[in-house]
Amino acid sequence: MKQLFALLCGLIFGFGLIISGMSDPAKVLNFLDVFGSWDPSLAFVIGGAVAVSAPGLAWVTRSRRAPFFGDTFHLPTRTDLDPNLLTGAAIFGIGWGLGGFCPGPALTALPIAASGTLVFVPFMLGGMYLARHTPDLALLGKKGLIQ
Repeated sequence: MKQLFALLCGLIFGFGLIISGMSDPAKVLNFLDVFGSWDPSLAFVIGGAVAVSAPGLAWVTRSRRAPFFGDTFHLPTRTDLDPNLLTGAAIFGIGWGLGGFCPGPALTALPIAASGTLVFVPFMLGGMYLARHTPDLALLGKKGLIQ
């Protein structure tokens, strides 16, 4: 049952990305081009997502001790901004700005086999692999292994 609901949620999310235009890198790049051919329509997509999810998240976390298909909610506990978070956010933003994709829409656009998608997705997966399997640079610096 858990997998069925995961599939259903993924399908709804994917259809939302397609309908909103988030899987079209040209639309995303026009949204980021504030001083050129700016297209503010994705701001409404973001606003709509926040308007729907924020009250739902608040209600669920207040009314339930655990999610329907898990033992505990997996919510962030840290509130500080460390260099790794800021560096990762900058790299993500640069990749998003250059490619016009973030991970969800990139996977949604993969079946149409657009050339940009066919280049972006393997590099995205490689970056995810490196992020999981390389040592923390801040930790290496504290140990004196890098300057």
